[in-house]
Formats: sequence, C-alpha cells, structure tokens
Amino acid sequence: MRFEEVPMPARIAARPRDLRGYPVLAITPWEDGEPQFAATGTARILICAAERRCSVCGTPMAPGEPVWRVVAGPEADAIGAALAAGAEYANDAATVEPPGHRACMLYAAVVCPWLARPNARRANDVAALGFEITRGEQRGYGGAVAGFEEFEASVGEFVMFRFRGLREFRPHELGDEQLPELLKAVDDEAGTPGIPECPPYLLDDELAAEARYTALLKALRGS
Repeated sequence: MRFEEVPMPARIAARPRDLRGYPVLAITPWEDGEPQFAATGTARILICAAERRCSVCGTPMAPGEPVWRVVAGPEADAIGAALAAGAEYANDAATVEPPGHRACMLYAAVVCPWLARPNARRANDVAALGFEITRGEQRGYGGAVAGFEEFEASVGEFVMFRFRGLREFRPHELGDEQLPELLKAVDDEAGTPGIPECPPYLLDDELAAEARYTALLKALRGS
C-alpha cells in the first residue's frame, strides 16, 4: 500500500508535514525550517517523557492507561518465547525508544521504512547508549507492536526508558501485517470527541522546544 493510502490517526494527521507529505514526529527536531528525520531530539524526547506525551503525535497519554512502542526482532522474539512458555515477560534493559499511543505506534509500524521492512537500510549513522547502527545497515526480520502498563524514564546523556507489565503483543515480520488493526484503531478513534491539540513546542518551532526543555530540566534538577 502506498503511503498516502495508509489510514492516518487524527492526532497524526494534525502534525506538520515535510515536502513529501509525510507527518513529522513530535520527537523529530527541525533546522532551518526542515525536519531532521535522521536525528531524534533529546530536548523533545525529554519533554514527551516528563509531560507523558506520545513521541509520535505529541498529545497527552492519559495517566494510568497503557503505553505502546514498536519493538525490534530480538526483543519481539524474547517476548514471544516468554509468552509461549507461560512466563511473565520482564526486561530491565533500558532503551532509547520512547512510548506512544496504540494507534500512533501501529501507524509507525506500517509507514516507517525502518520499522516496516526487513531490507530497509539506515540512511545515516545512529549512535546511542547501548547500541550503534551504521549507515546502510539492514533492520532485519521480525518486530512487534507491544503495549505496557507503565514506563519510567531517566535522564543522562540520553533519555532512557524502561517498560513494565506487558499488556498486548502483536508480532509481525512486515509492518503491513499491522494494517487491519490500524484500520480498526482509526475507525474507533473517529468516534472519540475532543482529541487534544499538540503544544507549539512539539510542532515545528525548535526554539520553543529548546525553551521548554530548558525549563523542564531546571525543574527536574530543582534549580
């Protein structure tokens, strides 16, 4: 299915777009009026974590409700093995991947080239605490959209996340396998009134994002 044919959750449809029409994630920084898809903004990730906002659309995730993320093949395999053995899945390893709404993560799994296709290759180097992906590296097979009861975040050189309480596990080899569930999620969302707006500092104003980040960092450090 072509990108423009994939159903889009209303929260994502309200996002700024690039020249191709792709919605720009809340955690994607901007420079000179252009989204920098090859980078993720530490400032924006911290804002989303501190304010419990979806890393895709930037709108709030309700307190006490589950959160979702797209997990890579090895983690998806580990979760599947634990479930097959009747064991509770527990993984204390931190990740740089922030959470989001269920519909938003289903959309990301279907549309994002890196998440959707096993032969996708990184256009740029990516380095973060605990992993390194070089330009041209393939994603590989497998993955899943997983829901968790809660998350916690810690701030250091990077914002790191830990997830607890597996609530849902939807494995896939290709992201397109999530399309039927995405269609259902978008239909269900259509009947939900009053979807909140994303704040300006998680849209295309990088100066506003940096200002919000600085204020939150001072508050977290008690200064």
